Formats: sequence, structure tokens, C-alpha cells
Amino acid sequence: MSDPFKTGGPPDRNVAGMAPSFNLIGLVVADMGKSLAFYRRLGLDIPQSADSEPHVETDLPGGLRLAWDTVDTIRSFDPEWAPSHGGARIGLAFACDDPQEVDRVYADLVQAGYEGHKQPWDAFWGQRYALVRDPDGNAVDLFAPLPQAPPAS
Repeated sequence: MSDPFKTGGPPDRNVAGMAPSFNLIGLVVADMGKSLAFYRRLGLDIPQSADSEPHVETDLPGGLRLAWDTVDTIRSFDPEWAPSHGGARIGLAFACDDPQEVDRVYADLVQAGYEGHKQPWDAFWGQRYALVRDPDGNAVDLFAPLPQAPPAS
């Protein structure tokens, strides 16, 4: 493995001797209801009542949180905010139980009207993989390990 992919030693510390902990992934959305409907289809537990809220958070396994803010919410404290241009700036990936689930979830999302970016395929790195886009154009990957091939005799 090349050096950029190796884990290093302990994290650098700031002047107070503490390192910040990664806690939240935030998405800015044009339409809260449409965005939350997409992520519900991926299994996230988000109440329907959240569709009209300006800010929504859900807990993810492992202690991280995923949050959505409307454009108006962001502009309430950063009036000059503008969306990035030139392609998606974030990618999220969802692990599926098996390759068949990758195919099923991809088909379900596309049938529901979401953009299928790349149909499921068997990737050379040993996973069934597919790419879709959420309503705001963010890349969302679906993946599952491929079954191990039996050893040649």
C-alpha cells in the first residue's frame, strides 16, 4: 500500500493538547422532503414529520450523525453561501448484505425516479458496486462483498 493510504501515528494535537473528534456529516439540500425520502429508502430511520423542518439529524451506527440543512438555514448564518460548482463534492456509501441487495436497492431507487449513475457491476476490488445520485446530485454508492471463488483444484 502506498504511503498516502497508510495510517500514521497518533493524531496531531492542537495547542490545547486535544484533537477534535469527527462527529457529523452535513448535507445542504434544496428540498428537505425529497432528500429525506431518498435516504429513508436506504433504510435510515427519519420520521415523516421531519420533512418540513429546516434542520434534521439522525444517528448512524458507530456514533456519527448525518444532518440535512435547507439552503435557507445555511444562508441564515452565511448569507453569501453558494453551492459548489463542477460536480459532486461529497460521496456517501451504503453497505448492503449481499450482491443481490445491491441490485435490488439500485433498482428500487431508479424505479422510484432517482438518478442511476452507474448500474451494478462486479468491481475488480471484490465488491458488487452501484452508483446513484440523491436529489441534490450527491454521489451515493451501494456495495457488498462478492462471494469468494472456490480455489482451483
